[in-house]
Amino acid sequence: VVKINPGGKLKGKVAIVTGASRGIGEAIALRYAQEGARVVVSARTIDDGDHVLAGGINDVVQRIVDAGGQAIAVRS
Repeated sequence: VVKINPGGKLKGKVAIVTGASRGIGEAIALRYAQEGARVVVSARTIDDGDHVLAGGINDVVQRIVDAGGQAIAVRS
């Protein structure tokens, strides 16, 4: 569960995270969002099912937005 701290250390900052559809990139994107950053989530995999591995940037963005954060997906 992602919990957003709008007054966190990264309030007012924009974080660009590549490889954020799964794994370490996903964890970094979620952590930046937790600290109040607006996050640009980027990877080649847009939606779950676009790749043999589970996960996609739209899923990561949705988790951030559902928790009250700000994020957009950009395919790279």
